[in-house]
Amino acid sequence: MLEIIEKTLLTGIGTLALTQKKAEELIDELKERLNLSEEEGKKLLDKMQTVVKENQSKLEEMAQVEVKKACERIGIVTTEEFTKLKKKVEQLEKQLKAQTQE
Repeated sequence: MLEIIEKTLLTGIGTLALTQKKAEELIDELKERLNLSEEEGKKLLDKMQTVVKENQSKLEEMAQVEVKKACERIGIVTTEEFTKLKKKVEQLEKQLKAQTQE
């Protein structure tokens, strides 16, 4: 299950990287067709990169939410929950050990 989620995330990130490459190619093409200066092309590329980064952040947030939901559905505990349970078991073991020594 986690492998599928990991592969999905990596695919999304790979798609974003590919999208950026395509954006750069598009900018080059637009510079040629619209006679944009180097500076104008750079500004346009910077704008597009900002949008891509924002979308990447949104995608990462969405992926984290979906992973959390999937883990909850299949019953995987969080690290925090596991730590609490571990401490509780340690306390109970100490209590049991103390009672058996009395």
